[in-house]
Amino acid sequence: MQAKKEQKRFGREKLQRIIEMCTAIENRTVDPFLLDVDNIIKVVKEYFPQWEEADEFNLDSEAIHHLASVIKLQSEWVKHCSTSLYTDPFLLEEKITQASKEEMLSVFLKAWHPLVELEQLSIHSLAEAMRYWDGLVPLKERWLDLDVQEVAMGTASRDELVQQRVLGDKFFSEELEGYWRELKEKVKEKGVGGKIFYWDFVGADTYEDTVERAFLTSFLITYGYATLEIHPLEEEIFIKPFDKPNTEILTQQSISIPIAVTYESWQKWKRGELY
Repeated sequence: MQAKKEQKRFGREKLQRIIEMCTAIENRTVDPFLLDVDNIIKVVKEYFPQWEEADEFNLDSEAIHHLASVIKLQSEWVKHCSTSLYTDPFLLEEKITQASKEEMLSVFLKAWHPLVELEQLSIHSLAEAMRYWDGLVPLKERWLDLDVQEVAMGTASRDELVQQRVLGDKFFSEELEGYWRELKEKVKEKGVGGKIFYWDFVGADTYEDTVERAFLTSFLITYGYATLEIHPLEEEIFIKPFDKPNTEILTQQSISIPIAVTYESWQKWKRGELY
């Protein structure tokens, strides 16, 4: 009897760990393909005949529910990769490493489509060239003297350069600090979970201001003021500010993440279609 109770306790603990793992995957903190679905199903089958109480059956059904959600995420990811012709770069690297020289040459020859063009002079092309040069206006008539007014050299003040938009009205570091504070305030007002939808932060009334905000946002991320959170399945991008600048990022190898801030995307955001 004692051994049966102990075995049931181990079973409940395993189900609880399965639920925690599936919940982490559903929250996009763990790769969904790290979960061995076949092994999980074996565990559920093994302990199911031992359940007798209602809370045990509830725990079993909750584990099955979360497992189904993870399988759905795996299916959606596979569909997304197949429709976008996605190939895992690590898989490609492994194939290239294991391939022989002959196999690499064969693949290269199949994909190589050189362009060949033959150019030569002919009587017809020479006649066309002669007619072209004969029809040109003389250089003296083509290059008339330009009436250029001589302007004396002078100096420009910093205020004049700011007015001409050659310089900003703030030092870049000050402007970046202010932009960081604005990000944190917007996250408090409109964000969820300490982050905000990328376009809800960089989007502005005009496309020019939107591009400028996207430019400054890239420096916030590069200098460790914030980070990006990307959900590839939903094709959503969030920006999350740090409480303090993360200076360690500057010493680490970074990954460039291109984000297209096109005029069409800006118009969709204005119409509320980027959600």
